[in-house]
Amino acid sequence: MSCPMKDNDFAQFGFNMAEGTEGYLYGDYLQLDKVLGAQRLVSAENNRPVHDEHLFIVTHQAYELWFKQILFEVDSVRTLFIKSELDERLMLEILKRMQRCVLILKLLVDQVMILETMTPLDFMEFRHYLSPASGFQSLQFRLLENRLGVKQEHRARYNKDHYMAVFSDEPSTALLKSSEEEPSLCDLVQRWLERTPGLEETGFNFWEKYRNVVETLLANEEAAVAKETNDKLKEVLNYNAKKRRELFESVFDETTHNAFVKRGERRFSHKALRGAILITFYRDEPRFNQPYQLLSSLMDIDALITKWRYNHVLLVQRMLGSMQLGTGGSSGYHYLRSTLSDRYKVFLDLFNLSTFIVPRDCVPQLTNQMKYRLSLVEAVDGDFKCEGENRTNCCSCSKFHQRE
Repeated sequence: MSCPMKDNDFAQFGFNMAEGTEGYLYGDYLQLDKVLGAQRLVSAENNRPVHDEHLFIVTHQAYELWFKQILFEVDSVRTLFIKSELDERLMLEILKRMQRCVLILKLLVDQVMILETMTPLDFMEFRHYLSPASGFQSLQFRLLENRLGVKQEHRARYNKDHYMAVFSDEPSTALLKSSEEEPSLCDLVQRWLERTPGLEETGFNFWEKYRNVVETLLANEEAAVAKETNDKLKEVLNYNAKKRRELFESVFDETTHNAFVKRGERRFSHKALRGAILITFYRDEPRFNQPYQLLSSLMDIDALITKWRYNHVLLVQRMLGSMQLGTGGSSGYHYLRSTLSDRYKVFLDLFNLSTFIVPRDCVPQLTNQMKYRLSLVEAVDGDFKCEGENRTNCCSCSKFHQRE
């Protein structure tokens, strides 16, 4: 005889068929009474309910929930990176979490379009209820900026004040100060890049080989310019060749590179930048495939946050024009537009790597030892374990035979 109570009846009463025990109902598990009851319409409390205020609140609450998830993912990745030696077997998990952040940010960029269904007149009906609230007061977004690696000296001033000035409560300021003092994701990625295999001056010595290739290319270019007979064209070509040499010299000379960092035009340490260039050139090698994808994901995160800022700027201009002050007292449109500059890009150096690439057929060829190192070696507890049959040609633990 069949059971009179069907499976969905058990589920309705919160009975877990697999465990044979009572579980949570959908609404209880998600605490929907709190989430769905959090839309407080100030206009309705003032006996003048405005329809679009509900959309405005729900959209911004959704932003904050997604910010929380991004912070959760970024903090988990920072925890994995914070060890002195990253177990490379974790790279796939790190990559998955960062790509999840990329997809969330794509969603947040597109979410602005929903707010754009509201007209300026619709917004004007309840905007005065918002003051002095402002999106600048989003604690989670400021924490996210700090955890990623936005430097305080690169921030635009908010009403001529430090960005923390809008957070008056002690718990918020304590969290922000802590996020400034802890290693950011950018700091940890730099430390990881500085240990890129192949940067050592002994053995393969990528940097020396790369420098020789660049010098040959620049010399050939300058020789071709010298043969040009058209004076006007020769002047232009001479200028371009000179600028190319200056660019490459700025990356080869550590002192010059550090001056760029001090001016805020670069972010990475010299050795970390070298590691990023090396990974970019040899991204098809198994050992560098996932690291290259990670660098791409970090650029995607920077780019999408910039797109989100840009969409926000356009939305504010659409709703308020260019001259009205923000609800928090800022210059509104003009302040937001100032956040679109490169100084807010955390991984700026990754965007500029293409400045230093050379043609594929000029990339220094890997030695047999380096090929083994990048294709047959997996990291184990911070050391290297050889998986090749001919161990004399590759490595044992972290010590490599220098047979070039």
